[in-house]
Amino acid sequence: METSNFTAKEWFEKGQRIPYNHQENRILSNYEKQPSQGIIEVFQLNVNKQLTSENWLTMLPGFPDGSFGWSKVENQLKDLEMPRMYLDYVGQGDSDKPEDYPYSTIERANQVEAHWQAQQIKSTFLVTFDYSSLVAMELLNRQIERVEKGENNFTKIHTVLMINGGLFADAHSHPLMTTPLLKTKFGKMGTRLAQKSHFAFNMMMKGLWSKQYDVTKQELNEVFDAITRRNGAVFMSNAAGFVDEHQKNAKRWDLKRLFLKLGDDVSFHIVGSEKDQFEPKQITKAKERLGEYGVDIRMVPGGHLTTSEHPDLLTKIILELNTKTQEL
Repeated sequence: METSNFTAKEWFEKGQRIPYNHQENRILSNYEKQPSQGIIEVFQLNVNKQLTSENWLTMLPGFPDGSFGWSKVENQLKDLEMPRMYLDYVGQGDSDKPEDYPYSTIERANQVEAHWQAQQIKSTFLVTFDYSSLVAMELLNRQIERVEKGENNFTKIHTVLMINGGLFADAHSHPLMTTPLLKTKFGKMGTRLAQKSHFAFNMMMKGLWSKQYDVTKQELNEVFDAITRRNGAVFMSNAAGFVDEHQKNAKRWDLKRLFLKLGDDVSFHIVGSEKDQFEPKQITKAKERLGEYGVDIRMVPGGHLTTSEHPDLLTKIILELNTKTQEL
């Protein structure tokens, strides 16, 4: 049944901004919320948090639309009786955007773990979109390291679903006028212009959808609202170095190595879009390197922003995998 979608305003009103000490990697309780160095506010939306379950569905945000990118999927997951968490990294959505902040995959993984611990999440089905695949691989590495050291692994990832993400450092293929340009001074100038101009913003964003998808003016306006909150457009430049990070950490964030280490304990699943303009080589490499092991690799129609074009198909996959997990 067709249902109306969330506006950006409605999406952020469903959640809340909570205090986060990024120097201690800790979400603070309300009584600790005092102005202090290292404390910033980040967005978190918990659904069905009243359910007594230590197992959650964690939905990590993509680049550049953040948690709002999941809004159409959540609209279709609304009847799922399972607690789930959406969040925005520092710099995205309704989270703070400090100018001099050490934006990186490592600090994003730190923030995710802080959310898990604050919510007492013991196990999770982790779903990622776009560059959060790198965050997932860092978190999986930490899971391996803690087990090997005999340390407590507070939150166990038992299932991971990576959608249109970077999986292998040698398979990134972003067009020159996208991420590679964004990380330059000219890219930063462009994001500052996009912050103020709907026209400039739309020119920058339209390539995220496939040519077959008729993105509406209203959709573009909502994405504009989500990305430019709190002067957030410049984050697209500040965070554009994630491909370089992956290449520097190619061994640590190598999906095949992680699968071979964790395949008996973690269920791995991959989804790619048929018309993905940004990471088309990733799904090919995944089939070459993981297909022989029977890893679940699927293709869906549409462009890179499949969360917007085909939320119904992603919802179906998430529900299917969640059912299988519950049956184990």
